[in-house]
Amino acid sequence: MFEAPVHQFHIPVLGIAYSIDTPVKVARYGISSVVSILEDELMEDLRTYYSLNNNIPFKPITKKEEDYRAHRIAEYLNVLQVILDRQIVEVKSSPFSPDSEITKYFLLLPDDSPLRNKFLDMQEMTEGEEKQKVQQELRDAVVPGEIDVNIMAKVDNPRFTKDGQRMPDEFCDAMSALRGFASSNLSSSLVFSAGYNPRLYAYTEQFEDFFPNENGRLKKRIILKVSDYRSALIQGKILAKRGIWVSEFRIESGLNCGGHAFATDGLLMGPILEEFKNHRKALTEELFVLCNQGLEAKGRKPFSTIPIQKITAQGGIGNFKEQEFLLSYYDLDGTGWGSPFLLVPESTNVDEETLNNLANASKDDYYLSESSPLGVPFNNFRKAQSDVLRLERLAKNRPGSPCYRNYLSYNTEYTEIPICTSSRQYQHFKVKELKESGMSETELKSAIEKIALKDCLCEGLTASVRVKNGLKIPHNLSATSICPGPNLAYFSGIFSLKQMVDHIYGRTNINNNLDRAHMFVNELELYIEYLKKQIANSIEAMTEKQLNSFNKFKANLQAGINYYRTTIPQICQDNITAAKLALLETQLSKVLA
Repeated sequence: MFEAPVHQFHIPVLGIAYSIDTPVKVARYGISSVVSILEDELMEDLRTYYSLNNNIPFKPITKKEEDYRAHRIAEYLNVLQVILDRQIVEVKSSPFSPDSEITKYFLLLPDDSPLRNKFLDMQEMTEGEEKQKVQQELRDAVVPGEIDVNIMAKVDNPRFTKDGQRMPDEFCDAMSALRGFASSNLSSSLVFSAGYNPRLYAYTEQFEDFFPNENGRLKKRIILKVSDYRSALIQGKILAKRGIWVSEFRIESGLNCGGHAFATDGLLMGPILEEFKNHRKALTEELFVLCNQGLEAKGRKPFSTIPIQKITAQGGIGNFKEQEFLLSYYDLDGTGWGSPFLLVPESTNVDEETLNNLANASKDDYYLSESSPLGVPFNNFRKAQSDVLRLERLAKNRPGSPCYRNYLSYNTEYTEIPICTSSRQYQHFKVKELKESGMSETELKSAIEKIALKDCLCEGLTASVRVKNGLKIPHNLSATSICPGPNLAYFSGIFSLKQMVDHIYGRTNINNNLDRAHMFVNELELYIEYLKKQIANSIEAMTEKQLNSFNKFKANLQAGINYYRTTIPQICQDNITAAKLALLETQLSKVLA
């Protein structure tokens, strides 16, 4: 059973580990968050940590077990649920005193929340039977936030035995993670992100919890993170035909986000949200028919009524005005606030050095890099410790990282078993090949530097949680990687959970003094810069196909500008946004001119 959310935002997945235990920190206040379930060794170490600190029975799960990865994931998620259940009991039983947990719970709610207003009215009541009755009603109304999980659909590497034999598909990374979530005790949602994986989507059919029970309820739900309407419709139909209902489409900006950046073909967030708004009813009804047909084909009882299907958006939201605009104009069910929570130690795992660097960063410290071994643009931070380590290795003529996790190992140029392009092994092979190619010293240096841009995300994105919580650091690899979105440039400082939530709901303002245009216009700027870079990389040997693609990209951006000017001109009412939009339109007109 799923309670209606009490908050209008959630905290999306933040890298591999920055939000890996966020539910323990915020779910008792009704705030939902998303946990990455990629790194099973880290989850096992955290399960040890939390079990010992919360008197939860613990038995290690070693790699000698046949299905250790799925088992570790399931048991870690179960521990998070046990802790949250205990926390909710404590919240409900705490006194209504100024600094108590239950008081914090209600004061964090949005101003228009009936529960918050009921709590405030209760505080004004005189002591007596009626006040006690209202207090009990408030205690009964306390519900936790969701412990949702995230799987990057394309990070589904095969696994091999010690003697090099490929294991069956169900032991691949994403599939074993799905199995771990499915076998856990959670009643929450699985977020599929980073594209479509046919094998993984088909695998959902193997687990009963993704199908409605006799009462038409789903114990576990599916959320699709998508970049546009077409993607939502296609993927939603694929799952619906299997009898799997998509409970939420989570629309994320292609570039104005943290982590990997999956750019659209110039389609901007505003027009994308408009399309969802205009076709939402048709989308839901079409998927409902297909899903019931899929259920009946499997001999299952169909839904009697259309289940809840939410539409939410995330990526670059920076203030209350934008939050309210998204909810009201596009009729969204909620929003996602990610990168700003990296500055909230109460909610995420950022080590002290990295936290201070983020708190005092400049706008130029945030950039779109080529550091991901996936070959997808990756939002990066110039002051990250891992980047310093990467450059030190390059200076010593030992580019690349030792590879122990193999989550991003896809390259088979030089080996039968896939290896990672950030690994020392791959970069050794590639550098040797370049040196034998006969290129000039200048060309060789440039080529090696480009190869060495690839960074070990598996170690770097998990180091911070280990440092912050005093966990063991395997192989002494403590250099931190972090992947905030560019919107974090407008936040400076370290904040409490209350300060951040109050900022989201307009009770305070923690943006710094940088001039900040509307989130849609900031995204437009990112797309224009991205297009310029793509053109520059192709200029010497541009094909007709590429030229047509770039012109289509440019036309989509211009259509987005026209949409902002004519359909929602209210976003241009402030001078900063209006001036920036005019400047960007001029810049776009010169592209490919």
